[in-house]
Amino acid sequence: MFENLHPIVNIFLLSFVASLGTTFGGLIAIIRRPGKRSYGFLMGITAGVMICLAFLELVQESIQMSDWITATIGFGLGAIVMFLLDFFLPHIRFGVREVRHEQHSLRNQALTDQPGRRKGRNRRRFLNREGEDLDISLVNTGLLLAIGISLHNLPEGIAVGAGYLHNPQFGLFIAAAILLHNIPEGIATALPLCKAGICKKDALKVAFLSGLAEPVGALLASSFLVRFTTLLPGALAFAGGVMVFITLDELIPTAHKHGNENYTALGIIVGSMFVFVLTGIFGV
Repeated sequence: MFENLHPIVNIFLLSFVASLGTTFGGLIAIIRRPGKRSYGFLMGITAGVMICLAFLELVQESIQMSDWITATIGFGLGAIVMFLLDFFLPHIRFGVREVRHEQHSLRNQALTDQPGRRKGRNRRRFLNREGEDLDISLVNTGLLLAIGISLHNLPEGIAVGAGYLHNPQFGLFIAAAILLHNIPEGIATALPLCKAGICKKDALKVAFLSGLAEPVGALLASSFLVRFTTLLPGALAFAGGVMVFITLDELIPTAHKHGNENYTALGIIVGSMFVFVLTGIFGV
């Protein structure tokens, strides 16, 4: 980016710009809420970008920099770490809490409808700034998604940092791809908050804050890797393993559940094509 700046500063700037994709996605969600087809298509784009970026760029670059053993170990470690986080922190899964809250609400409604029970007993109302009712289950869903997306953005920051230290042009390419990938994630964060009745400004703030984990991850990774450059190939493969796990375990299943399968498939193709185009533009 800027030749006269320290590489870590450039990495921070790159990852920060890439993180603004969640803000842009949040802006889309509050201006015009996407339907099921659009949601499936956008989540498909996210999945396509992640898979192609992981396999065709991060893992392939790791193999070329070192050997297939390093790439295999790094990729496996990334997937295992994400699996363990997902196992011990199940709230990061897209949409899981929404189902639980809906079931909880239905159970409470059934209890209040039973004979002898007073309807509305212990019922609490939550209002937004305009005095309108809030749907707390959807608010919780949006906040939990924001936490999950923040956790996902950490390894994306690692990918930007490791890629830039290997080759500034390669780091710029990764940041551009992740910028596009973050847009649907910003929509996924802000959409339930808007539906719940949260004011648009606050929903946009949450989408913005969820993306800030990316420059944090980039700074942590680059501060470490700049001293231990021999670990760069493993770091690239590690980020690739995390991205593939997230895509297969969360993004695609969520797109199928809350969107449209055919449009999700089209989105994956478009996202993959976008990575191909970026590869040609940046020459990596």
